[in-house]
Amino acid sequence: MEQQTEDYMQQEEGWDREGLLDPAWERQQRKTFTAWCNSHLRKAGTSIDTIEDDFRNGLKLMLLLEVISGERLPKPDRGKMRFHKIANVNKALDFIASKGVRLVSIGAEEIVDGNAKMTLGMIWTIILRFAIQDISVEESSAKEGLLLWCQRKTAPYKNVNVQNFHMSWKDGLAFCALIHRHRPDLIDYDKLRKDDPLTNLQTAFEVAEKHLDIPQMLDAQELVDMAKPDERAVMTYVSCYYHAFSGAKKAETAANRILKVLGVNQDNERLMDEYERLASDLLEWIARMRPWLEDRTTDNTMEGVQKKLDDFRDYRRYQKPPKTDDKGKLESAYNTLQTKLRLSNRPAFMPSEGKLVSDISNAWKGLEGAEKGYEEWLISEMRRLERLDHLAKKFYHKAGIHEAWAKGKNEMLLSDDYKGCTLMELKALMKKHEAFESDLAAHQDRVEQIATIATELNQLNYHDSNVVNARCEAICDHWDVLGTSTHARLSALENMEQILESLEQQHLEFAKRAAPFNNWMEGAMEDLEDMFIVHTIEEIRNLIESHEKFKSTMPQAQKEKESILAIDENIKKIQRQYSLKPATTVNIYTSITPEELDQKWNKIQDMGPVRDRLLQQEFAKQQTHERLRLQFGTLANELGDWFTAANVDLTKVALEMKGSLEQVHEELLGFRRMVEERQPKVDELEGYHQACQGELVFGNDHSKYTMEHIRVGFEQLKATIATTINEVENQILMRDAKGLTQDQMNEFRSSFNHFDRDQSGLLNGDEFNGCLTSLGYEVDRKTEKGEAEFQRIMALVDPTGTGTVTFQSFIEFMTRESTDSDTAEQVIESFRILAGDKPYITADELRRELPPDQAEYCISRMSSYNSADAPPNALDYQSFSTALYGESDL
Repeated sequence: MEQQTEDYMQQEEGWDREGLLDPAWERQQRKTFTAWCNSHLRKAGTSIDTIEDDFRNGLKLMLLLEVISGERLPKPDRGKMRFHKIANVNKALDFIASKGVRLVSIGAEEIVDGNAKMTLGMIWTIILRFAIQDISVEESSAKEGLLLWCQRKTAPYKNVNVQNFHMSWKDGLAFCALIHRHRPDLIDYDKLRKDDPLTNLQTAFEVAEKHLDIPQMLDAQELVDMAKPDERAVMTYVSCYYHAFSGAKKAETAANRILKVLGVNQDNERLMDEYERLASDLLEWIARMRPWLEDRTTDNTMEGVQKKLDDFRDYRRYQKPPKTDDKGKLESAYNTLQTKLRLSNRPAFMPSEGKLVSDISNAWKGLEGAEKGYEEWLISEMRRLERLDHLAKKFYHKAGIHEAWAKGKNEMLLSDDYKGCTLMELKALMKKHEAFESDLAAHQDRVEQIATIATELNQLNYHDSNVVNARCEAICDHWDVLGTSTHARLSALENMEQILESLEQQHLEFAKRAAPFNNWMEGAMEDLEDMFIVHTIEEIRNLIESHEKFKSTMPQAQKEKESILAIDENIKKIQRQYSLKPATTVNIYTSITPEELDQKWNKIQDMGPVRDRLLQQEFAKQQTHERLRLQFGTLANELGDWFTAANVDLTKVALEMKGSLEQVHEELLGFRRMVEERQPKVDELEGYHQACQGELVFGNDHSKYTMEHIRVGFEQLKATIATTINEVENQILMRDAKGLTQDQMNEFRSSFNHFDRDQSGLLNGDEFNGCLTSLGYEVDRKTEKGEAEFQRIMALVDPTGTGTVTFQSFIEFMTRESTDSDTAEQVIESFRILAGDKPYITADELRRELPPDQAEYCISRMSSYNSADAPPNALDYQSFSTALYGESDL
């Protein structure tokens, strides 16, 4: 482009020294160039009247060059001699040459001599260099660039067709179109007519001078009358339009940049406030729930524990799930906010103390820990109270049987009925006592069982343990008294044994066999009446099998009963046969009668079917329990296996990232919908679980999954999907914010996955270096300089020094290397443009340049600019801009 400009300028400068300039063109150039020079000289407080005379001494020429270039020229010679003037003009021409302009056929002597043609050529050269040369559109030369700019700006307007800088401007519509395009408020273009060029030109020139500060460099009537206007004059005047509107464009661009930055900042502040509110609500709820979940006190009743268990299930099913969703939303909002802050070069968001994501995660873990322990404790309490209820009933049943047996036994032992007995009567008493001792020994096991049950009730903290302990103590004390009394009576009978020797053998045989058989029947009745508690179908089958074994012994027991009763019949037969004394008809060795044996035997016969019916009822109940286990296990296996497969598929999608990010995002949304579609099945499984809990069904061999596994798996899968969706959304946000194409994102993802061979989502240093090399960003780590550069890059992508690089950090680095983003310096420059290059800006200027909301936002946050030359309402935009990016100093 510079070469094209230089060629063009050489062509323009190389006119024929002896050639004549068209008088109309010369007149037009004089007016235009004079006006152009004065538009700059007025900044220095001066002007020219005649262009070929006022530049002859070189002083105003040097001043003009200083104004338009912003640079200082050598000190001029103040003498009035011809050589002083030539020296000053040469200084001006040397300065022009130093800017890369070749002055062909123009010498200082001609300027000093007032050569109009040479003077106009020199001014045209200055205009080309300082007003037109820097205009470039699509790599065009200065002239072509200015022409192309005019064509683009006027293209939408009817009757305008800019092809050159002479004939295309005669009707004035092109000038009006340029003004209307940038300032439609100044000209009503629709009211202009192509057949009234003079009015069009006068309108454009007057509006440009009044509102755009562009002096009238052309004469409207002259432009209409000329067959072909002077190209240089028109270009000079049009270039003033270009510079006037390009300055307005800079201000507009600056305002748009500031609006963008302020919008990002306000949106970030809103997200920060929303995060703080969500975090406070969630932490407050957790703090309210934990004391309840950590409470381990009950009223020691089944009803009280069941009420706590129902409340806990209500919490798990209805109270916790919304809070779980809130936690996922909070984490996603936090990640999105941090991504936006990074993309806009803002400092990372630091939540209030105690509201970090890690604080919320720790509080949530504490809640779940208390929750798990609470459920286990409630189930344990249910089992303990169930066990207590069973033991208490068993204690009172056995205690009642023993107390009924022991009633009156001590009085019998303390009786002195042996005094005055005959030998036979005494022997009868001794044998009777011997049988009692056998009976007493048989009851020893029952007393020990009663004491053992009482001890267990105390260990399990039975609520009515005082009554149990008192009754157990009374039984044990009475048992000790019976033992003492038994030994005392035996001693008394043994003292009389020398006198009393005989007793009928068959009475003794009856007593010996009747007592254990009676005890067996009592034991059988006790077993038949014994309450049972089972938890599995196998346990009830074992009880049924034991009962069947008992029934199989009944025929043999009946034979024993008939044999014992036959002994009594034989005794009576002998008594009748030998006419024995009536006293001998009474069996003095036992209190058990044949009638009692018959009565107990018949009772056992009646109790057997009752026991059968109770066992079968329990068997049916356990079958129901087994059906519940099977229902739960079948659905749990289905859900558990699906969650496992879904996790594998989700991991594959997250790692491979096939297709566009939008396609991956849609696929992930599909995963989320599939998970949501399984919510009813999870609820159904929860129903089976509660049914099992309600029936006190614990343990399940039909599935390796528990309700807790399914709950955790379901929640973890939802959380993983939400996290992955958030990551993809952040990648889309980053791609769009950084201007990346889908192909670039796919290339970055493909390269990262290629080197992530263990699919961990992390690259070590060597893998990261290889990934950079594959994308053309090669760093030679074999050299000291290359290693230093690599360590610099690692510090950017791995600020915590873990030695690994995430895909997020990798993408941020690649986009930072290949794209630009707003910086504090850019925002400061934008404010400086709006402020007109002042180091401060006023509230009125902000309200004029920015929308009301954005302007008031800046005014409320900007500090005052304190300086002696600043007005009272001056605002410091530099400190405000640096604060937006978290920087203390540029």
